[in-house]
Amino acid sequence: MNARLIAARVLTKVFKDEQSLTAALDHAFRNPECGKDKAFIQALCYGVCRQYHRLDFILSGLLHKPLKDSDVKALALIGLYQLKYMRVKPHAAVSETVLAARQKPWAKSLVNAVLRAYLRDADSLEDKADKNQSAAVSHPDWLIKQVEQDWPQQAADCLLENNLQPPMVLRVNLAQTSREQYLQTLALQDMEAEAVSFCPSALILDKPVAVELLPGFDQGLISVQDAAAQLAANLLDVQPGQRVLDVCAAPGGKTAHILESQPQLEKLVAVDIDESRMQRVNENLQRLKLHANVIVGDAAKPEDWWDGIAFDRILLDAPCSALGVIRRHPDIKLLRRAEDIKPLQVLQKNILQAVWPLLASDGVLLYATCSILKQENEQQIQAFLAEHNDAAEWSIDAGWGSARPYGRQILTGESAMDGFYYARLRKS
Repeated sequence: MNARLIAARVLTKVFKDEQSLTAALDHAFRNPECGKDKAFIQALCYGVCRQYHRLDFILSGLLHKPLKDSDVKALALIGLYQLKYMRVKPHAAVSETVLAARQKPWAKSLVNAVLRAYLRDADSLEDKADKNQSAAVSHPDWLIKQVEQDWPQQAADCLLENNLQPPMVLRVNLAQTSREQYLQTLALQDMEAEAVSFCPSALILDKPVAVELLPGFDQGLISVQDAAAQLAANLLDVQPGQRVLDVCAAPGGKTAHILESQPQLEKLVAVDIDESRMQRVNENLQRLKLHANVIVGDAAKPEDWWDGIAFDRILLDAPCSALGVIRRHPDIKLLRRAEDIKPLQVLQKNILQAVWPLLASDGVLLYATCSILKQENEQQIQAFLAEHNDAAEWSIDAGWGSARPYGRQILTGESAMDGFYYARLRKS
């Protein structure tokens, strides 16, 4: 099957059905015909999502009326993406994209006309796109406004970073090997990596590779996890013999890292409401030869799953807008809406209120999000502290991110990390 047609159908599931790009690609890749073209299909889909708002603006300038057929629109965007951003020869990009539309004869001529018109007028079309705010930075207007409101000085950099391909970051399992030893192992495989100075388990690969090619992956020597997410385990400061709760734990990267960093815990309970994603937690723990008490349950209703014994440490990786990980999930720009933020704030508050009574006296709760919005982060913690006399902030003194009135914020791309927020609370 034509790789461009497969990519178009994946993108239609995102544009029309509002399915996540990850889920749509996973479904498409079950087809064995995708085998040799997987990397190309993935590059097309991620690229079109990253540059969607710019490509869509340009496409609208090439059409007399909007395209109602989602597959054909996706193909047109794929064609434009190849011409603008990929090292595909123009004649091949046009002919192969037109060929992908062959099941609809009218679409072949339309796609051909659109792509050839772009090649003729590329400079003027790109110039017009540069003068339109949404097209210029390839983000929806509401998101541009929100980032500029929260981070007026850093907004331009944030929006730029969102459209870049992120690095592949590894977490070395320090319970099994040292970072220096694993660097040597990589070198023997002609793979280059750089240690992250402020995170003792993190390595940034010089070039991304398929996980199955990473030495020791199946044996649990390493996992793939952004350095920002790896900071959680150290911030929790877990000690031998403690009981730890990981709330909203799926897909389990932080759960595993806590266990790797402190193998002598009395117990670690991992809770998440999504049963299918909790399967991922079990798979990750199994690969890493780790054990946790994995529970499918509603974090906002601990009475349904808590055994009544207090926890010494709680990690709350709160449900959020995920606007700090757009570079890894560019479909967020298409699927997230401005009206989604308020309900997420309410959910965050409810979970925070629900799990606080589960924390032992002198225990520590680490609140985390992969968001850069203040209302999900520092404002959420400010409101919580105002309502809880038994809570006090345990400030984070670190060389990464920036100190906020409450907690510490990493903006997307800072020190090559995803956008992340952390705040530590101690119970008096």
